[in-house]
Amino acid sequence: MPVRGASLFLLLALGASALGAQWVAPANVRFADGDTSEAPDFQKHVIPLLSRVGCNGRECHGSFQGQGGFQLSLFGYDFQADHQALMKRVDIGAPEMSLLLEKPLHVVHHEGGKRIEPNSWQHNVLRRWVYDGAKNTAVRKLKRLIVSPEEIVFRDAAETAQIRVVAEWLDGTQEDVTCLSRFRVNDDSVATVNNNGTVTARESGDTHVVAFYDNGVVTIPVIHGQTRLSETARTAIDRHIENKLAKLGIGSSELCTDAEFLRRISVDLTGTLPSPAEVSTFLVDPVADKRERKIEELLQRPAYAAWWANKLCDFTGNNPNQQADVGQDQAVHWYRWIYARLERNVPYDEVVANIVLATGRPAGMSYGDYAKEMSSYFRFDNPADFAERDTMPHYWSRRTLAKPSDKALAFAHSFLGLQLQCAQCHKHPFDQWSKAEFQAFTKFFEPIRYGVAPDGVKQHQRLAKASNAQMRGGMMMRMGMDILGRAEDGETVPWREVYLAKNQQTHLNLLGQQNVELNPTEDPREALMEWMREPDNPYFARAFVNRVWSNYFGIGIIDPPDDLNRANPPSNGPLLRYLEDGFRSSGFNMKWLHREIVSSDAYQRSWRPNDTNADDRRNYSRMLPRRLPAEVVYDALAQVTAADAAMFQVRTNLERRAIGHLSMRMAGTYAMNTFGKPARATNCDCERNTKTSLLQSLFLKNDPILRNRLSESGWLKDLGDVSVTELIKQAYLRTLARYPNPIELARCQKHLETTERREGVEDILWALVNTKEFLMNH
Repeated sequence: MPVRGASLFLLLALGASALGAQWVAPANVRFADGDTSEAPDFQKHVIPLLSRVGCNGRECHGSFQGQGGFQLSLFGYDFQADHQALMKRVDIGAPEMSLLLEKPLHVVHHEGGKRIEPNSWQHNVLRRWVYDGAKNTAVRKLKRLIVSPEEIVFRDAAETAQIRVVAEWLDGTQEDVTCLSRFRVNDDSVATVNNNGTVTARESGDTHVVAFYDNGVVTIPVIHGQTRLSETARTAIDRHIENKLAKLGIGSSELCTDAEFLRRISVDLTGTLPSPAEVSTFLVDPVADKRERKIEELLQRPAYAAWWANKLCDFTGNNPNQQADVGQDQAVHWYRWIYARLERNVPYDEVVANIVLATGRPAGMSYGDYAKEMSSYFRFDNPADFAERDTMPHYWSRRTLAKPSDKALAFAHSFLGLQLQCAQCHKHPFDQWSKAEFQAFTKFFEPIRYGVAPDGVKQHQRLAKASNAQMRGGMMMRMGMDILGRAEDGETVPWREVYLAKNQQTHLNLLGQQNVELNPTEDPREALMEWMREPDNPYFARAFVNRVWSNYFGIGIIDPPDDLNRANPPSNGPLLRYLEDGFRSSGFNMKWLHREIVSSDAYQRSWRPNDTNADDRRNYSRMLPRRLPAEVVYDALAQVTAADAAMFQVRTNLERRAIGHLSMRMAGTYAMNTFGKPARATNCDCERNTKTSLLQSLFLKNDPILRNRLSESGWLKDLGDVSVTELIKQAYLRTLARYPNPIELARCQKHLETTERREGVEDILWALVNTKEFLMNH
């Protein structure tokens, strides 16, 4: 049960018996008396105290250049460097004259002003540490932070609750560190938190309070609303969502209409608008389980594999401009390799394993056979199918992954949903990773090379010489168009390869999770895959589940969906745990995950708000309208103007679909850029821009692509003897996947009375394409 408004005194009174004999009272109690003989601990007390009063923040001594000639490590986790720096401000012979004491007391000039009061417990901590010899006791290992309450539920504004933080160390010692912790709230419109951990309710809603101590980060959910009775939930997903909504006093919107469902599910699962015939058939189908049947049907379509292969190319960074040799062609290989596995519903962990563990050559293959195989993929007549390869090495051959740190950052983003850039330079501000831990993690990627393995150099040089290739350092570095042309003609040409050098490091660390011992010939990536497949891995399954959810709802359970740091907790923890546990139990079955999500009432809710949920954007009480992705818009414009006889081909020919491999060749084009297709140039899901813009409106109104498709529309060229009413209905079915309502029908009929038939229908089609309803997936 949540604890609300509990006093610190009561918590302290309960703490000793609840936490056991090794429990230690808080520093503000133990050092309240200046005459205490206890010596503070450098790591447990001094550094956290300096962090709490802001000394090692980025605006003060934690900045890269420091302040006033005095520099501390940002967020205070380089204990050795910080101790050395502090000793320059400590006078062991005359402790009271130490600048460490005089500056924060403002006895001498301090640009940061007074930070502590004379004779306060904070003053006593620093003074006792100096008097005891200013010893460096670091580094101990923090096991975990324990917070109470685990959840805070407010009913009225201005209510308060007190957070308590207890640090548990590996030796079993537990200490109340509330007074040494730092606090922040993720949404201060819902609640605020002060330096002492007192949380005060403001407006209705939900957020989290984040507590920081040492390298520990822990969050406490805060809910402010009027509890209502929980409604009956049809699925497990809905049960977890309903439990949260009941605490907030939010009611769910009604289910969407069949027409809204069909358009929504078709776009989300297959990146394709439903055909007019599909809409009309679905709307009159009387069976009760027609939505479930439609979900199964869509999951079997090639367009499902095409669209979600495109999504996995987003997550893994398939960028034609970053490929080391033949960018466009290799990007298409990459896409088709993933597509073939989604079409067969290969488990997600197996797909990832065959990317992560990929090399150019399998064991036992000669370089000559490798060059012959690679050249076969570029033959002009009857090229070999790259998708038949067991592994996909192009992930590692990108020019932007030259350094081990680049590989580590890309890997963490693609498969763990983590942003580790901050840890390259200092302790991550919102998670437990230090610079040292990031550097240890990069060692997994040091043996990965792109070039030619030592056993293939001589064969490579012979092929390069025969091809008259430009050489550098005895090796051809990039494929030129002339060399590619020879491959197209069937000649075997030299190719570089992904291979592994011997391990220089045999003691590795998995982001602070566990240590790995390797011999020089082992592939360190195998240890990564083994770790990611472990049932208690906190990132691998969670990252993919969260990304898939975000694609269906426009917001992740953790949002942004590629930033799974500890200070960015899930909006619904039980829901996310259910989905990631189910995904693992299913054998990483991607279709299980898609089916589970889209079969829920949460996914099938209307976008229309009720009296309680108009402001809800993170608890899934209704569907948030989302703009159609760039590829879907491009394909939809072709579909809505296609002749009836050509409709099937336009929808199913994936070679000419923007959701298919054509997307690789359209990267960077004006249309794709306008509607936010990601360049896949950085490690960030935010590259896919889903916002609306003025340029998009101008494109749909005036761009030659749309004008040409309307003027050359096969459908508009052959209207035949179809009635005006039927033409209007067909225009609505093609664009909005629904029939016009009586008012819309009457307006369109009136317009057609004043214009030539074909011109009038073209006007209607143009107007519908320019509606928000067409551009949004709702």
